[in-house]
Amino acid sequence: MQELHTFIREVKDFPKPGVVFKDITPLLADHNAREKALQGLMSKIAGQHIDVVVGVESRGFFFGTLLAAAIKCSFVPVRKPGKLPFDSLTQVYDLEYGQDSLQIHKDAIKKGDKVLIHDDVLATGGTAKAVCELVEALGGEVVQCNFLMELSYLNGRDRLKGFNTEVVVTY
Repeated sequence: MQELHTFIREVKDFPKPGVVFKDITPLLADHNAREKALQGLMSKIAGQHIDVVVGVESRGFFFGTLLAAAIKCSFVPVRKPGKLPFDSLTQVYDLEYGQDSLQIHKDAIKKGDKVLIHDDVLATGGTAKAVCELVEALGGEVVQCNFLMELSYLNGRDRLKGFNTEVVVTY
């Protein structure tokens, strides 16, 4: 799966100086690469029972919906504050400099639901940890945190200890 690297464009100094952004739009545009990435993600969840796929705003929606469709289960978006129209639960989490928050509809996860959390990239792990906390607060069980790619040099797995964490491409 590491050959998928060739479809992930690096954009220097985006969104701010010093950051090398991993742009997955070339991968999404190529049918064969997109299908290979989806099959890589699917291989990570083989044999597991999943009731709900939770996709993290916004790039986690791309493959999150494809995963939910492939395994025939619900898809639930987790979004930035003010983007969901119904009663929502909020989780605040720490960033390198400051805080941010995410929301999920309060009726999105039922007690005992087996949940796959999907996002495009595992970086510092703060976002994924916050999503795990939202799912658990609603009574769901996190079966796996599933990512297209991991920036291993940022040690995001450290924040996800105790959660089954899988990735397709590692940097």
